[in-house]
Amino acid sequence: MTIREAQEAVDNWIREYGVRYFSELTNMACLTEEVGELARIIARKYGDQSFKPGEKQNLGEEMADVLWVLLCLANQTGVDLTEELRKSIEKKTFRDKTRHLENPKLKA
Repeated sequence: MTIREAQEAVDNWIREYGVRYFSELTNMACLTEEVGELARIIARKYGDQSFKPGEKQNLGEEMADVLWVLLCLANQTGVDLTEELRKSIEKKTFRDKTRHLENPKLKA
């Protein structure tokens, strides 16, 4: 699935099952909540914290939840994420073309 297809799939789902999009502000709050859930799993899996008994450990599910809300926000604000990602890669390539290669902190 491409990013554009994902945006369309989310939009179709919202129209069929979700009644309507939540407001942009509500979706921003939902995105923050989902990022927090993702952070909690990463802190426990890769950091110093441990999982609580019965706590779910599905990293992929939390990443997908973050992506879902981001796609909602893109749809309702008219952002074409495919185009914006292309421009972001171009910007980073121009700006950071040698920066990371020359960074002694990144060399093994």
